[in-house]
Amino acid sequence: MNPAANSADRDQPKAWKILLALSLVYTAWGTTYLAIHEGVKTLPPGLFGGVRLTLAGLILLGYLVARKQFVPLPTRDLLWTLLVGVLLFVFGNGLISLAEKTVPSGMASVLVATTPLWMALLEVACPWGERLTWRGWLGLVAGLLGVGLLWLDRPHEGEGAGSPLGYLLVLGSAAAWAVGSFVSRYRRSSASPFVLATYQMILGGLSLTAVGLVAGEAGQLTVDSFTPNGVFAFFYLLVVGSLVGFVAYAWLLGHVSTTLAGTYAYVNPVVALFAAVLLDKEVIGWPVVAGMTVILLGVALVRQGGVDKKRGVLLVEGDVTSNQMSHEPLRVRTPETELAGRD
Repeated sequence: MNPAANSADRDQPKAWKILLALSLVYTAWGTTYLAIHEGVKTLPPGLFGGVRLTLAGLILLGYLVARKQFVPLPTRDLLWTLLVGVLLFVFGNGLISLAEKTVPSGMASVLVATTPLWMALLEVACPWGERLTWRGWLGLVAGLLGVGLLWLDRPHEGEGAGSPLGYLLVLGSAAAWAVGSFVSRYRRSSASPFVLATYQMILGGLSLTAVGLVAGEAGQLTVDSFTPNGVFAFFYLLVVGSLVGFVAYAWLLGHVSTTLAGTYAYVNPVVALFAAVLLDKEVIGWPVVAGMTVILLGVALVRQGGVDKKRGVLLVEGDVTSNQMSHEPLRVRTPETELAGRD
């Protein structure tokens, strides 16, 4: 009997644990769009997001300190982490929170699904970035067509119709998230992804709070602002979105391939649409369903269509890929910012 094999069997998590973790990630991050939409109805978006993210980051920091896993970052790394935190949370989270004052949550979730397409464009634009095959370019075109289909749903006037500016803000949020992920991917640090994501959440949350204060959002807060739905949305995003989803996803990255863990990118828009229909009575037209289908198809094509011109490696979203020349496994690091979630 092989002791090493027995040890590997013991380390392999049970299927129900993997399914539970995936379900938590799908539910936590898929429902955040509706929670944000509900919260910003009465609470100012900057403070609503900034205070929540700062609290979540401090809770995670306390967890790291208690487990003696906290690592102070060098000043240079701290500045880069601040930049990533601003991109992800001030622009990424802040813009979508502002946008969802007018854009329905289901629509917002589908537009945010374009983030990998923005990431692919950034890679192509950089001399050292990944290069797309014809399949990847086809995915980019499909994503653009999907956004066009979503725009067909915009002519409906009245409450919940959305606005052109709101749509652009959501796309700007997706682009900002892609830029933050891109910077984090090519700026390495000795700290673990968990530690980096905690720093990013705290620094980004504090920055978003400061933006809200400068914008005069504190003066918008009244007793009437703290409605039961608004307060529930705040704590739901704090506990379920920022903590439960974060921990579940971090656990998945340590136990399954990133291909499996990354399926949330495809499932989240579907969960968000169902939540919008069932809980918010949002009317979903055929352009939204068609646009979501085409965008997710484009994302799938892009994720399997990048080629590293320096190594000749097919870059598939996963832990390990195969070198086309030697067929030896190569490990591909995913951006640390994946851990931060989209809440």
